[in-house]
Amino acid sequence: MPELTRLGVILTDRGSKYAVSGADVESRADVDAVLADLKSDRAYAKATHNTWAAILPTGALKADDGESGAAMVILRMMERAEMQDHVIVVTRWYGGKKLGGDRFRRVQDAVRAYLDQSGI
Repeated sequence: MPELTRLGVILTDRGSKYAVSGADVESRADVDAVLADLKSDRAYAKATHNTWAAILPTGALKADDGESGAAMVILRMMERAEMQDHVIVVTRWYGGKKLGGDRFRRVQDAVRAYLDQSGI
């Protein structure tokens, strides 16, 4: 099973909290295993959104998990970083106030923190 790297809650905005996690993956089954591992933590299982994107040998996959458009932000950043065989998950706990377009900036901030931590 892929080893999951969790950075935990890295930023907050108007009550919403964002965390970012990721792992090396080679297949959709690996992605599913990473998501299951992440959601085995009750806090992540109860999160409002676990948005993710993965670039596999067979191509790109993504899921918004209700945060419309956010997975494409993750995927584009991974493509620019030339990251292959990896999944990045941005978790959001909704804080009660709508963020509008800022939610995409927070997703970018989370992915950037993960890429920086990964040395990419």
